[in-house]
Amino acid sequence: MKGYKLTYKIFFLVLFLICSTIGFAQNNKQKALETRRQELRREIQKINELRLENKSKQKSQLSLIEDFNYKINVLSNLIKVTNQQANLLTREINNNQKKITSLRDELKELKDDYAAMIVKSYKSKNEQSRIMFLLSSDNFKQAYKRLQYIKQYSDHQREQGETIKTKTQELQKTNIDLQKQQEAKKQLIAENRVVQKSLEQERKQHQTIMQSIKSNLSKYTSEIRKKQREADRIDKQINDIIRAEIAKSNKKAGKSSSSTTFALTPAGKALAKNFESNKGKLGWPVDKGLVKLRYGTQPHPLNKSLTIKSNGVRIATEKSAKVHVVFNGEVTAVIAIKNANTVVMVQHGNYFTAYKNLGKVYVKKGDKVTTNQEIGEVFTNSSNGETILSFSIFKESSTQNPANWIYKM
Repeated sequence: MKGYKLTYKIFFLVLFLICSTIGFAQNNKQKALETRRQELRREIQKINELRLENKSKQKSQLSLIEDFNYKINVLSNLIKVTNQQANLLTREINNNQKKITSLRDELKELKDDYAAMIVKSYKSKNEQSRIMFLLSSDNFKQAYKRLQYIKQYSDHQREQGETIKTKTQELQKTNIDLQKQQEAKKQLIAENRVVQKSLEQERKQHQTIMQSIKSNLSKYTSEIRKKQREADRIDKQINDIIRAEIAKSNKKAGKSSSSTTFALTPAGKALAKNFESNKGKLGWPVDKGLVKLRYGTQPHPLNKSLTIKSNGVRIATEKSAKVHVVFNGEVTAVIAIKNANTVVMVQHGNYFTAYKNLGKVYVKKGDKVTTNQEIGEVFTNSSNGETILSFSIFKESSTQNPANWIYKM
């Protein structure tokens, strides 16, 4: 019987440790999901604020499609994350329900054992007092052992009572946790219904515009290609400047001007090393912004047969948004692009950051700039109200994905 009880207790101890480990892991995952959900909600809020700001402006069909695609993507991600949270809560609720059943069973056994112990103790007192039990001992050694037994039995009773009290409190706490989890799940489901409704509305408007566009697809395809050519032209000018800077650094160091890598000074090497060490931690180039176009080659949302080659990111921001340099460096070039807006390039050792579509510029070539310093203002298109900053990062002449460098991009 004693062996059975010991095995039973060990089983519950192992079960408790397993549940605690699982619970800790699930709690961390739940926190991560909640953080991501709040980020997506803030992103939707920014989208709505930018839309409200540009409400009076007549956007092109292409811009509208980009806006709808972006919001639909964010809403879909929000629904996905919320569903993951709800599913995780369901597992937690099931685990807590199992834990409650287990605790109730364990508590019942403890109470039954405790009750039997009290009855036995009561009967023992009636049949023979403790003093008589001790006095009837054959010798002092036996009397001492009997005294120890009485003390141990009394201690065991007290421990059993404390265990019952602890388990009762644990059961009450688990019940409260369960109620909170059920309420949280209920709230998530309710919020998801609202988001789902918003997503359906966005998709309907998206389909309406797409039907309008499809009637004259060749016109819009031509517009897309024109935009890509303009972007390529600006990127070519940036690449030419970087190659010229590489050649200049090598010539100054007495090396071959045909080299494709920088001949950096000790100060330049230190700056590049500091820039690299801040990968993933650099600040955003604008205070408020949404990435409308990400880095890399990707199919166009309007015409899947067309591809967009993006050497950086396009960030939608608010009117009169100030542009901040993301790290210490030197202004390499302020480029006035024909039929476009100004580009500012900043060098950070063998790295460059490029800030395109500036309406105002506060720096000039050769200026030393520090992290978060204002270097200009994003241009706002008066016809459609859009304020878009194009931002790129280069290592030598190789493009980098800004999302890998900028904090939470």
